[in-house]
Amino acid sequence: MSNKTSAAITGVAGYVPDYVLTNEELEKLVDTNDEWITSRTGIKERRILKGEGQGTSVMGAKAVEDLLRKTNTTPDQVDLLICATVTPDYLFPSASNMICKAVGIRETASFDLAAACSGFLNALAVGTAFIEAGRYKKVIIVGADKMSAIVDYTDRTTCILFGDGAAAVMLEPNTEGLGVQDFILKSDGEGCESLMQKGGGSAYPPTHDTVEQKLHYIRQEGQAVYKFAVTRMANVSAEIMERNHLVGDDIRFLVPHQANKRIIDATASRMGVSEEKVMLNIQKYGNTTAATIPLCLWDYENQLKKGDKLILAAFGGGFTWGSAYLTWAYDPK
Repeated sequence: MSNKTSAAITGVAGYVPDYVLTNEELEKLVDTNDEWITSRTGIKERRILKGEGQGTSVMGAKAVEDLLRKTNTTPDQVDLLICATVTPDYLFPSASNMICKAVGIRETASFDLAAACSGFLNALAVGTAFIEAGRYKKVIIVGADKMSAIVDYTDRTTCILFGDGAAAVMLEPNTEGLGVQDFILKSDGEGCESLMQKGGGSAYPPTHDTVEQKLHYIRQEGQAVYKFAVTRMANVSAEIMERNHLVGDDIRFLVPHQANKRIIDATASRMGVSEEKVMLNIQKYGNTTAATIPLCLWDYENQLKKGDKLILAAFGGGFTWGSAYLTWAYDPK
């Protein structure tokens, strides 16, 4: 037993919408094809949340509801809920407020955190700090995004990449030395222009002009983002391994942000981690932004055993990037 309190993941749950948007369907919307999309991104299909007034919190709430059930937690036992998202239902109230309302969590601390595709990693680090400080006992971290709300389905550079989804993890104190061991978080505002949603904030509030100019959709300079992402995500993953005296053989899984199969391959190669040790579900869900890493944990949960060493790595708009090293805290249930 260790005296030090760490923050361990004690449960994970996810939710993806029913509607499947395939590459074949996208061929009818823009000038692209299945072979082109698959060879460059690894994506075959993505999930889309349909229905009027259906926002990110709808998916987040479904994931949290399942998480409470799986961990035998009642809503009144939750001390804090953080939702990592860049597509909240409204500018305010926060998606976290809406999720808490939907699942019956009342008078509990909750807030949103925006760090694009690195959002879940950043939220995990914040939740970890609260638990290590002894402030809270049960912290829920949600990664959720409805990217279809801000994707231009006439822009073939972005519409092929993104999907909708949500997943959540429970963080609790651990004294066995399991859980989050270390994290590295970085950002560089120089990358702002390369990947952004220009309209809708206080700089360019909605007007007829901003809508006509399509400023409320994602804009991405693919090559610039790709080059930056490949080096930064690989570097930060290698850095956290060196810092914790780990080699490829020590790692059970690399859990990478699912943006592009080629970026994932480059990161694994830099870490000396073989292909079968890389969590991958980009082919099913595309890039769900803050939801990709927890959705991977959800998909692979039954393959994880207590003590397994995991490296989480992400890169997102901002630019933001980072990695986390954690040991899994429970056996398959």
